[in-house]
Amino acid sequence: MTRPPSASLLAALRDRLGAKGYSDDPDAMAPWLTDWRGKYHGRAAAMLSPGTIEEVAAIVRLCRKDKVALVPQGGNSGMVGGATPDASGDQLLVSLRRMNRIRHIDEAAQLAVAEAGVVLENFHNAALDHRLRFPLTLGGKGSATIGGLVSTNAGGTQVLRHGTMRALVAGVEAVLPDGSIFDGLAALKKDNRGYDLRHLLCGAEGTLGIVTAACLRLVPTAARCTAWVGLETPEAALRLLHRLDAAIGRELEGFELIPHACLDAVLRHIPQTRAPLGVAQPWYVLLELAGESDRKLLEQLEEQLAAALQARLIGDVVIAKNDSESDAFWRLRDSISEAERAEGPALQHDVSVPVEQMPAFIAENPRRLSRAFPGARALSFGHLGDGNVHHHVQPPIGIDGAGWLAEYGAAVSGLVYSHVLELGGSISAEHGIGQMKRDILAELDSPARLAALRAVKTGLDPAGIFNPGKLIG
Repeated sequence: MTRPPSASLLAALRDRLGAKGYSDDPDAMAPWLTDWRGKYHGRAAAMLSPGTIEEVAAIVRLCRKDKVALVPQGGNSGMVGGATPDASGDQLLVSLRRMNRIRHIDEAAQLAVAEAGVVLENFHNAALDHRLRFPLTLGGKGSATIGGLVSTNAGGTQVLRHGTMRALVAGVEAVLPDGSIFDGLAALKKDNRGYDLRHLLCGAEGTLGIVTAACLRLVPTAARCTAWVGLETPEAALRLLHRLDAAIGRELEGFELIPHACLDAVLRHIPQTRAPLGVAQPWYVLLELAGESDRKLLEQLEEQLAAALQARLIGDVVIAKNDSESDAFWRLRDSISEAERAEGPALQHDVSVPVEQMPAFIAENPRRLSRAFPGARALSFGHLGDGNVHHHVQPPIGIDGAGWLAEYGAAVSGLVYSHVLELGGSISAEHGIGQMKRDILAELDSPARLAALRAVKTGLDPAGIFNPGKLIG
């Protein structure tokens, strides 16, 4: 059991971190005690903002001795409440935002070492200065940090070609629950010293270690070709994906499936957006190729999309003429979550199913929901290329939405997740478990998996001071 921090512990932390690194001012802490969605609200005895790994280690050693809980936090842009303290006020929030240096970028090796507090968009820009790019992006790139992306094994829109964060992490530096420093930044291609702590920490959501830096894989800058495609059904989108994958292969980097209802919400709530096509279609695909030659990419894409039009696989298409148009297309996709939030309360489910099953899930799950919960509305969008569905369930029209969610939300999510597992999928595709999915994971997941997760947690953090109440409790 963890304990509340004593006055002497808080004084020791204040002395060690100084004014820049220690705050118990309620106004200064307030923005960081509520998650991005506004679903979870916590309290903290203090917010600790270390500037070096030595300061992180000192924090952990002091708190381990007194059995005081620590909640690591990056950009506070997570979707499952994984970086929000509980309501007791006994936990300490550890913000990594001051650790925001890019230590070096090696152009020849195509590797970079970035500290946990580096904002993703800033990292993108720094890599571009070296004629390289970091091939992971998402809508929250202006606030998401490297440490948070590692800790949640983030995904995004380029997983189809480059994999999740775990595939891009070549090394990790972290402070472990006993206060020791794990220096695993060396990007070794072969290392058979037992368990891979790098992979263990990636996706652990701060329950096994506080990530302070990561060595990340970069790729050369590339020309790109972006298209917005209108079509009738998710099944048609899947056939288009297979056609392009067979004809173009690895140069196909992004393939996003979007229903018209999501686009309509973006157009109504996000300023300076417009529909790419003149006539609305039931579904859209936003796809992007990346390669060495923009002319070759354009020729390939035009040829394949012309054939798809002729075969009536797609209904309409527009290809971006320049980077500004490409960015405008992606802004529509990246603004969906913001627009959905403006639409009112909803249950968001970040799930994955086998790619071939994604159209079936999108069609069948709303039918199951409407039978069990008359009037419930479901919208699905996401990364068709890797089977990741963002499945949002909205209350019936004309009722107290918040009240409906309070009464039926748990049962609705249980139905969605049971269907996902029935198809061999996962209840968390890219946003983690946090506190939002902790109980449903314990209820529905494999006993063998849960036992292994708990054994790892107990072995590394027997005092239970690292992010308690998240992932596995």
